[in-house]
Parts: sequence; C-alpha cells; structure tokens
Amino acid sequence: MLKGKTVLLGVTGSIAVYKICNLARMLTKMGCEVHVAMTPNSLNFVHPLTFETLTKNKCLIDTFDRNFEYSVEHVSIAKKADVVMIAPATANVIGKIAGGIADDMLTTTVMACTCPRIIAPAMNHNMLHDPIVQENIEKLRRHGYIIAEPVNGMLANGDIGDGKLPDEETLLEYILREAAFEKDLAGEKILVTAGATMESIDPVRFITNHSGGKMGVALARAAMLRGAEVTLVAAHMEIEPPMFTEVVNVKSAADMFDAVRERLENCDIIIKAAAVADYTPATTSDSKIKKSVGGLTIELKRTTDILKYIGEHKRDGQIVCGFSMETENLEENSRKKLFSKNADMICANSLRTAGAGFGTDTNVITLITPEETVQLGMMSKFDAANIILSKIIELKKR
Repeated sequence: MLKGKTVLLGVTGSIAVYKICNLARMLTKMGCEVHVAMTPNSLNFVHPLTFETLTKNKCLIDTFDRNFEYSVEHVSIAKKADVVMIAPATANVIGKIAGGIADDMLTTTVMACTCPRIIAPAMNHNMLHDPIVQENIEKLRRHGYIIAEPVNGMLANGDIGDGKLPDEETLLEYILREAAFEKDLAGEKILVTAGATMESIDPVRFITNHSGGKMGVALARAAMLRGAEVTLVAAHMEIEPPMFTEVVNVKSAADMFDAVRERLENCDIIIKAAAVADYTPATTSDSKIKKSVGGLTIELKRTTDILKYIGEHKRDGQIVCGFSMETENLEENSRKKLFSKNADMICANSLRTAGAGFGTDTNVITLITPEETVQLGMMSKFDAANIILSKIIELKKR
C-alpha cells in the first residue's frame, strides 16, 4: 500500500523510541522509502546506525552536517515526504513546534513540510495533562496537525496512566490513513454491515451462521483509507473493526435492522455484507415455521429482509450494494436478487468455490449490475473490497 511513498519519522528523547525502530522496519517491508530525523536527546536512547540499517538512509541529526550531498537537506526531504510522523513526541518538541521554534534538524524539517503531519505524544501522565502541554497540543490540532492520542498503561516510571505511546500497528494505521490511497471517497458517508447476527432460542442456544465479518471489515477499512466517513454496523465478528470508523455493535437481525434504518437517510453508500440469520423464534401472534434445530423442534419466523428494506427506501443518488452467497446458479440467482431488492450491485460468491466464502482471507467474487457481470479471480478480501469500491464510484458517476 505504501510502495513508492516517502515517510519521514521524527524521533525525540523518550524511552518509547524503541517502538519506532520496529515501525521503520514495518514501513520498509511495505516498499516505503523511510527517512528518520533525530533530536540530539534521542541519541541517548537509540543509535542512528539502528535506523540507518533498517531504512538504508542516513539519519538527519545535524542541521549543518557537511557529509550530505549539496542541498538544503531539510527542505529536500520536506518536499519528498508524503507524510510525517513525530513519535515519540516529547513535551519539549511539542512546545517548540507549537511556538514556531525551529532550532534543530527535526523541527526545521517538520515545519518545512506541506504533507500531513502526525504528532504522537509520549510522556508522564502528569506532564501530559499539564495545562500548557494540553494547550500546545490543541494549538497543533487547530493548525492541522493530526494527534495520535496516547493510550493508558504502564509508563516508564512504573506509574499507570495516560501518556503511553500507541503500539506500532496503531501508528502504522495513522500513516496508512494519510498516505496509502488517493482520497477518491472523500466526502462520502458509507454504511457497511458485517458479521453474523445471532437469534436467541433460549438463554443458552442461538441461531447464527459461519460469517466472521472479514469481508465487511475489509470494505470498511478500504473505504476509510480512501477518505470516506464510515459507519460499521457490526454483529458477531472474529476480527477487530478497523480504526477511524464509527462502530455500532448489534446482536440480532432486528438490532441490525434498527441500526441501519436509523442511519439510512444520512448515508451516500450502503453495503450490506453481513450474514443475517434467516430465522428468529416466533411469538404467539407470528406466522410460524416449525424447524428442527439440534434435535429440538422450535417455532420460527423469518427475520426482516434488511437489503430489501434498504432498496425500497433508498433516495436519489444513494448506491446500494448487497452480497449473495450461493451454492448453485450463482449468476442467475444473484441477478434475481439484484432486481427484487432494488440494489445497484450484488457481489456474488459460491460456497462451492475454493478460496471463497466464510472464514477465509481470500474471496472469489462476481460483480453483478443491471448492465454487466464482472468475474473477479481469487484475491485477498481487502483487494476485492477496493475493486468493489471502485465499481461503486463508477456507478455513482453514471
């Protein structure tokens, strides 16, 4: 996702700098060109050779270093960078940047950058909550800096409190959000449903299915990385929801229906990727269906058809995309669903196809619109999600 991108990491004098060594390694493994700017105090915690070995680039430390090729080095790197992250960011460097002070290579370079700039504070709990430090952080935020919020945990002095630098995976997500993709979905509000709903039969047993939510999460994450404002309505999932999305946790089909209905009017794109249980226990007034479940005969009724409701109530300009899991006649059955649900696109896959369906990291999808059928090969669910989103963008432009 970061191949061909340039990331500038700024490190300061904090014990948490050890995490950035791993972050630099993660970035280079993704094909990213990584440069590191170090404050003089950071040299007390990590040697520049560590970063130079990991990134294959000389560290920026001395503003007047004569060993560089002739160029104004801080301006040169500032022009190349697609994103800057200062992590860990001490109270000292936060105060300098907030006050417009550029007295070392790191602060000079950061202030010359026009790309997104991320600040990840790391310090003692009491220092973090000092009013002046908080004012400086808020000032940076007002001026467009992105703040990677510190987390609560054990700090370097053994205290438990705020001020801990987030883990490397979290810091990487901040960088990916800014630099991984073109923001072709900026301004779009997207609602994605994911996971498996659960219908309680009694206090112990329930009806559900094998969906783990991976396809829905891939769609939500891809949409977020492409600039959309994403709401994920999540039933039971075997995967964590993506960062930077609003997550609405639900359990039953009725819960999911209510969550979708409440948000339907404010969404530009709705993608129903959740696997909704077909039946729920019936009440005395319901039209009942008797089924044997695990040797127990119970009275059931069909759950609300969420995709059909969305299609019947979609407004002008909204795009509705559904999923169809088939065991036979994939295209025929999915095309019927496309029209009966009044959807704009159906993403169909077969349980009989290797690498598709529940529990896998891959999928084999057929995209069905009123005008065409596009068969995709086997690929990761994240790659499939991006193709689906690109097709949705195409549909919106028609």
